Amino acid sequence: MKRLLPAFALALGLLFAGQPVAHAEGEGQLMASGSNIRDQASLQRGAKLFFNYCVGCHSLKYMRYSRIADDLGLTEQQVMQNLNFTGAKFEDPVISHMPAEDATKWFGKAPPDLSLEVSAKTADWVYTYLNTFYLDPKSPIGWNNTTLPNAAMPFPLWELQGEQVAVTKPGSDEAEKLELAHPGKLTPGQYQQATRDLVNFLEYVSEPAALQRHHYGVWVLLFLALFTLLAYLLKKEYWKDVH
Repeated sequence: MKRLLPAFALALGLLFAGQPVAHAEGEGQLMASGSNIRDQASLQRGAKLFFNYCVGCHSLKYMRYSRIADDLGLTEQQVMQNLNFTGAKFEDPVISHMPAEDATKWFGKAPPDLSLEVSAKTADWVYTYLNTFYLDPKSPIGWNNTTLPNAAMPFPLWELQGEQVAVTKPGSDEAEKLELAHPGKLTPGQYQQATRDLVNFLEYVSEPAALQRHHYGVWVLLFLALFTLLAYLLKKEYWKDVH
């Protein structure tokens, strides 16, 4: 028993060490994204949002256009006409066409690659981040975020959500809640669904093999059930003459 305790403690330590730190940069309560990478329609809508609003600054260097087509049930023509705005080839990775030097000059640093963003910060964190931008006249870019204060990124989805303003606590500059001052093209419910789709797509991008695991999992379970039956019948055959 004494030998097992250190091994058990080590296993627990490795388990928790590998978990993303959801509250590392924002101390507020995270919103539930409700992401589901098996919802192919949501993945397709999320891909459309990413390539229309995000790829101008952010890359997905570990993801190829051809892989997106295969996993999301899209044809090469659909991907190249509707998702490829950089002139890349179908087999190329998704790379933003914004020069890193210009990005650093405009934003203070180059926008990060988003291939592993959800793996690093969780789907709920990214979803909350996309829903907590607000107007801030004191910020150099005119925007701020309660999940990641003083973020260098301007709000790319403002025309969809609209413009939120912060209601501060009495005698403090800290935002207590956010209110929608000027509505956007989408209703609040529609915007939440849109950001859920976008986070869903980014979660898929973080680990595209997860889709294959779900597909193969059913066959693995069927194989194990069949193997268990055969093993049971074999056991009965071996032991039928033993009294």
